[in-house]
Amino acid sequence: MSKEKIQEAVLNSLQEYFSALDGQKPANIYSMLVHTIEKPMLIAVMAQAGNNQSVAAEMLGINRNTLRKKLLEHELR
Repeated sequence: MSKEKIQEAVLNSLQEYFSALDGQKPANIYSMLVHTIEKPMLIAVMAQAGNNQSVAAEMLGINRNTLRKKLLEHELR
């Protein structure tokens, strides 16, 4: 899947989210979206990295300690 397809999927999901609000005011969209996307991304990257945190952190372009913190936040460790 290309970056464009992923962007399209996110855009479509957000449009559905706004439609489902039925006039209610949205709040904290950035935090909600980052937290929602982060967990499946971590699951996929950890699987691709063979559960090696150093390899996964390198793939993600983040520090291994940051990855550990995010895994704990999402109860993936």
